[in-house]
Amino acid sequence: MLVKELMTAAPVSLETEEPVAAAARLMRERNIGAMPVCSADGQLVGMLTDRDIVTRCVASGADAASQRVAEIMTRGAVTAETEEPLEAALGRMQREQIRRLPVTESGRLVGMLSLADVARTGRHAAETAEALSKITSNICRK
Repeated sequence: MLVKELMTAAPVSLETEEPVAAAARLMRERNIGAMPVCSADGQLVGMLTDRDIVTRCVASGADAASQRVAEIMTRGAVTAETEEPLEAALGRMQREQIRRLPVTESGRLVGMLSLADVARTGRHAAETAEALSKITSNICRK
């Protein structure tokens, strides 16, 4: 199975020059904790997470209305390609401990692949469980 068969096509994304406050509102409205960030020409340039907003904007005392997404986003996003085997993408998610992968074609964002997308198929239950286990293995439980 290929990544393109399970990815969510046409994902919501942010542009680099958007104010952080607007990005945070959009993330709240869509109930999304991580969003891809694209340049004006559609090239994926990073990811913005709710954690980026808290640690790099709010906690530093910056003005979310004037600070731009490009200033606080995480650069060098880990990605998958549309024609890539699903197993390879799941392996990358395990190694990098991430639940969502932007999917690109020639650097342009075309989709998002999440563990939830994979779990919904029911065909990769063991791989999904293993990936989630490795992603959450560093969480301490009392």
